[in-house]
Amino acid sequence: MNTLYVGNMAHETTEADLKAAFSSFGEVVSAKVMSDRRGRTKQFGFVEMADEASARLAMDGLRGTPVNGRIMDIVLEKRAKGSGGRGRPGQQR
Repeated sequence: MNTLYVGNMAHETTEADLKAAFSSFGEVVSAKVMSDRRGRTKQFGFVEMADEASARLAMDGLRGTPVNGRIMDIVLEKRAKGSGGRGRPGQQR
């Protein structure tokens, strides 16, 4: 439960950019920019922090801060324990 969804990213934002932006708030376990089959960014990604406190600090600290000219949307991902998927609450599979 330490994963942050990061949206509204600039096309040129890389995983290294995400890691650099989030690392001042704690240990970044992973940073992933999602892309389509052609390798173009989908303008969102995920950052996993080592602990929930760091994730919340990063979310609050980066709110309103531009990275590569765009202000990112950052949300702490909520997953049901044992669900194994990224489904939203109430969503049927």
